[in-house]
Amino acid sequence: MINPEFLLSFLGASFLIAVAPGPSNAFLMAQTFANGRKAGMQSAFGFALGGVVHTFFAVVGLTAILKASTVAYTTVQYLGAAYLCYLGVMTLKDTFTQPEPDCEEKPHVSTSKKQNVMFQAMMTEVLNPKVALFFIAFIPQFVDPSLSSTTFQLAFFGLLYPLFAFPIDCTYIYFGDKIASYFREHPQTQIWIDRITGLVFIALAINLLI
Repeated sequence: MINPEFLLSFLGASFLIAVAPGPSNAFLMAQTFANGRKAGMQSAFGFALGGVVHTFFAVVGLTAILKASTVAYTTVQYLGAAYLCYLGVMTLKDTFTQPEPDCEEKPHVSTSKKQNVMFQAMMTEVLNPKVALFFIAFIPQFVDPSLSSTTFQLAFFGLLYPLFAFPIDCTYIYFGDKIASYFREHPQTQIWIDRITGLVFIALAINLLI
């Protein structure tokens, strides 16, 4: 059983958190601008899978270790920053090694080498200790110890959040793709979009360390 009042409060708070601009939305929009709506959707799925992983960690208590251990937290933090920095550097590198686009062509997506965007988004989410602490600090507030198993309630709310946030991410993707469509009509601008995307990834890495 789930307390209905707690559920409504959870949905309201989750909506505000999901809508508010943040690192996840920045990653989402960067992929959508650089590689199109499909890449944006893959990113959204990746973030949802990352939320499932964090739910599992919260339920089994691994997230509590991050909260209690400075070494563990710092290790995951630097791994996440290094991964984002790697994505940024590789994205920038591709823009300087790929051939200049043909002005007569109007590609719909970036000409850079495609990678597994869903996996990138999932790992970005999983290797963000701030997200892990969000799950262990935010979700337990809506657990009613007088009802069913607290473990069940943690799992329920933890899995509900990515499901609830996913359509909001899709809204970002839809409007982001509409905005980016103009730039895709001008092939020369695509390289600069890719370069900005690389800089966004590096900025996210720096933000993770702050």
